[in-house]
Amino acid sequence: MKMSDLVAQYILKMLDETDGNAEIQRNELAGMLGCVPSQINYVITSRFTPEQGYIVESRRGGGGYIRITRVTADRRVAIMHIVNSVGEKISSSTAQTILGNMSAQNMISEYDRVLMASALSDKAYANVPQEQRDTLRAAIMKNMLITLVILQN
Repeated sequence: MKMSDLVAQYILKMLDETDGNAEIQRNELAGMLGCVPSQINYVITSRFTPEQGYIVESRRGGGGYIRITRVTADRRVAIMHIVNSVGEKISSSTAQTILGNMSAQNMISEYDRVLMASALSDKAYANVPQEQRDTLRAAIMKNMLITLVILQN
């Protein structure tokens, strides 16, 4: 198993044991797991993002810490949070990752994930000029997610 997987598993275990809130000291965790502190940073910035349902706060200095909170909002709020985080452009791989995370967190069904993934894939934009694809993809993704929120009411 890769070190980044071990770090992520450890943090997820901490989150599960503390009802979705974990406070870690980077150097302490790195020493405990036998890795460098930058590995902890990498895992946090790549696997504990708002799109994946986490809020990360950090405080630097001698008593510094990194606080990770699992967002447990209702489905509509969580989806709107994702809509707001998409921005003006999104790549196919980022869209696929977000949809995969949404499915894993039961925010969308597997059917919805596959359908949206197809509509957001690079293959679907083959006839769109390269420089316009990510902008169009972001607009379509936002519209699909907003439609899910509207249909839930």
